[in-house]
Amino acid sequence: MNAHSANMISKLPTPESCPGSHIVIYDGNCEFCTAQVRRLHRWDSGKRLSFLSLHDPQVNSRFPDLTHQQLMDEMLVVTPEGKRYGGANGFRYLTLRLPLLWPLAPVMNFPGLMPLWSWLYRQIAIRRYRWNKHSECSEACEVHFKKK
Repeated sequence: MNAHSANMISKLPTPESCPGSHIVIYDGNCEFCTAQVRRLHRWDSGKRLSFLSLHDPQVNSRFPDLTHQQLMDEMLVVTPEGKRYGGANGFRYLTLRLPLLWPLAPVMNFPGLMPLWSWLYRQIAIRRYRWNKHSECSEACEVHFKKK
């Protein structure tokens, strides 16, 4: 993680600073993901969300059943009651919680479209490092370009 990313992440509310909030777990080493959660934070006028990078050791201690790969595959929203929503389902869940996302709620919740939104989310998620490969990207980005 570069210094700019670390600085921006540190300004996001944490579960400790916002008890009872919905926790958004995201890839803090990804510039694209970090930009999206900063946007969510700006849109969260009701202070309903807190954020954790999946690379934070706190994630493993709070959610030991989640694997690193699961969290690399999709962001996760954890409700105050402990219910979990991942990927497109997580975004759909947020459209019902953040007033600025309400216009997207009917489209995200239209019957039969969730497979499309899940497919689209996966396509974005697997390309996220490629889209942000630039001089500020840390060597963490390179891991995602190696052929398996």
